[in-house]
Amino acid sequence: MAESSHPSGDDRFKGLDVTMKRHQFRPDALIEVLHKAEDLFGFLGHDALFHVARGLKLPPSRVYGVATFYHLFSLKPPGAHTCVVCLGTACFVKGADRVLKAIEECAGIKAGETTKDNQLSLSTVRCIGTCGIAPLAVYDGSTVGYQTPDDVRRHVKEWLPHGS
Repeated sequence: MAESSHPSGDDRFKGLDVTMKRHQFRPDALIEVLHKAEDLFGFLGHDALFHVARGLKLPPSRVYGVATFYHLFSLKPPGAHTCVVCLGTACFVKGADRVLKAIEECAGIKAGETTKDNQLSLSTVRCIGTCGIAPLAVYDGSTVGYQTPDDVRRHVKEWLPHGS
């Protein structure tokens, strides 16, 4: 593969090429390569998906199918801030559904969406593995336990300039 394999000259594609080369351009390395692409770009855009398909010699439909099958991957750019609510059993029993509803109402979005101003992306997971501090939310990568609807409303309002 050429040193600069993308017409844009974006160095992130070179990083993706290094990952594919490390995996010897094997099609069975698709998930690992998609993880690297998302790490590099923040999400899996069309250019990255087609680049991976070409590099691994896979049909674009297969790459897109894998990217959309696994909930770990995002095809849309994330908001400036991210909030993830755990809906695992321990969190749910301790009120995670109320925590999620409070964020949805405060931000005006549902889980899996991003606010129109791109300030906040909201998502859920089935279990984060820190059940002892349930219910919990992850704000921009920082896990915070014992969350209440009031806690999450306060936190999210800091990110929303429209003061929802």
